[in-house]
Amino acid sequence: MDTLEQLHWGWQAAIAIALVVGGLFALVGAIGLLRFPDFYMRLHAPTKATTLGVGGVLVASLCVTWSRGGFGLHELLITLFLFITAPVSANLLAQAALHLRVPSRAGDPPPPLDQG
Repeated sequence: MDTLEQLHWGWQAAIAIALVVGGLFALVGAIGLLRFPDFYMRLHAPTKATTLGVGGVLVASLCVTWSRGGFGLHELLITLFLFITAPVSANLLAQAALHLRVPSRAGDPPPPLDQG
């Protein structure tokens, strides 16, 4: 495909919308990370909003690939791994914070469970 060839306006609109939506989600996640008062709230903002922000950018990349006749396997794999690893890592961070009894504005963490 010629590099100077323009994409159809429908593809351009879809790509632009996906980039704007992804950028807005990423911005909301970054603002939440800066503004929220404690660890647990700060953990929530990037794992939810920023995941959707990166997802929007990946959707835009998929649209570019599909508009040029490609399959987009790389983008699909990145999306799959992102949506699998982000919640798992957030859960592990939250469990570690509970184990270390990191203070929260919601109150004291619950007492540790008996392992016996």
